[in-house]
Amino acid sequence: MNIDLKSMTRKELEKHLGDVKKALTNAEARDRRQAQKAAEKAANEFGFSLDDLSDGEKKPRKYKKNKAKTPKAKSKPQFANPADPSQTWTGKGRQPNWFRAEMSKGVSPDSLRIPD
Repeated sequence: MNIDLKSMTRKELEKHLGDVKKALTNAEARDRRQAQKAAEKAANEFGFSLDDLSDGEKKPRKYKKNKAKTPKAKSKPQFANPADPSQTWTGKGRQPNWFRAEMSKGVSPDSLRIPD
């Protein structure tokens, strides 16, 4: 069975893809049934049922526990620019340019701190 895929249109290829997916699903179900029957036959030869061998319950799968993705609370600003009080900094992360400029002038960080 040779199919010339290069000469087919996109719609024809999509139809074939759908047919192949259905055939794969059917083949997997058929293989699963055959494997089940073979396993039952092998267990019966030793005088067991599959339920006897599997202790009647399936082992639970182990999943990784993901940490709850809760939004982090924003930190309160700790420092404010004396020239423009709307510019603030929490004291975490990269120092803003205005903070570095004040530090280079010799201003202490405590004088820029926002009172609680």
